[in-house]
Parts: sequence; structure tokens; C-alpha cells
Amino acid sequence: MLTVNVHEAKTHLSRLLARVEAGEEVVIARNGKPVARLVSVREQGKRQPGAFKGLIKIDDSFFDPLPEEELKAWEGAQTARLLPAN
Repeated sequence: MLTVNVHEAKTHLSRLLARVEAGEEVVIARNGKPVARLVSVREQGKRQPGAFKGLIKIDDSFFDPLPEEELKAWEGAQTARLLPAN
């Protein structure tokens, strides 16, 4: 993985992009501290509904009722304590 500073990245962006297109990752650093990473954008394949059918098992307990305290939290009953007063 190549690491370059911001000035070098701005000066040689086209060259860096060519390296990224070839499969390399480039880290851009400011004052030696990594800030960003250039990586190739790969085209995603077409999504296919049901691709994971039969591969994921949800335990029956998932559908059990929530405990009262957790249910209240989901319904926002405890939100008033979290928000500052106006």
C-alpha cells in the first residue's frame, strides 16, 4: 500500500488513479497521519432478491415478546429523559 502526502496526491492524482485502477490502494496523509484511502470503485453486480434464502436461520425466540422495559424504550417512553428541557 502506497502512502503519499496531500501535496504529492494533488500533484500526481492521475498517476495515483492509474495505480488504483490497477488494484493498488493509496493512502493520503497529512503531516504523516493517514487521512483518506483511494480504492477502486468496482461495479456492483445486479441484486437478486432471495439470494440468501436457506442460508440464514432465525431462532424462534426472535419472535418472543420484548421485556416491558425494552418495549418502552423502543416506543420512546424513555426518550423524555434523554432530551434536554427547552
